[in-house]
Amino acid sequence: MVLAVFAVLGVALWRQLGDNQTASGPAGRQAGQLNGARAHRDADTPAALAGPRAEAALPPCPAPQGGPGPGALQGITVDCAADGAPVDVAKALAGRAVVLNLWAYWCGPCADELPALAEYQRRMGTRVTVVTVHQDENETAGLLRLADLGVKLPMLQDGRRLVAAALGVPNVMPATVVLRPDGSVAHVLPRPFTSADEIASAVNSQW
Repeated sequence: MVLAVFAVLGVALWRQLGDNQTASGPAGRQAGQLNGARAHRDADTPAALAGPRAEAALPPCPAPQGGPGPGALQGITVDCAADGAPVDVAKALAGRAVVLNLWAYWCGPCADELPALAEYQRRMGTRVTVVTVHQDENETAGLLRLADLGVKLPMLQDGRRLVAAALGVPNVMPATVVLRPDGSVAHVLPRPFTSADEIASAVNSQW
């Protein structure tokens, strides 16, 4: 009996340790999106981010152009990675056809997809606004990843994953949300893309 009790306790402890190890990795960060998450690390001060920002040389985040924007995003403010300025997400996206790409620096499929999104934006010009949403508190790593990839797209720093939670995006990355100019959600696409053609095929019919 005593041996049986110790065996049960040992299995329970082993499972608990396994769960803790899982929660410390990228998958755990996805599952625990809002629990204890921060917008960015303490180390990511304006001074520390100056170099990565200069290296990434990202375009500014969209400026408000009138209208309340998507209702689900009302009241959500995050930082623009290009310059650290606060962005009222709903107002910034109001009146635009928007492709929101949710990603993180450690996500391999995200890195494969981001150049395709940049090419898609180049082809679409002003008809569509592609905005990336970096969903990890390590803002420096996000900036350096875009710099390494040569991707020049606006980046919202959202370590707490407020945007994904508000829009009901599944806990997978990458994920793409298509927003109509009236602020409604046309589609949520929790999948990676490999080319601009593939993105256009999935997205352009949604408006």
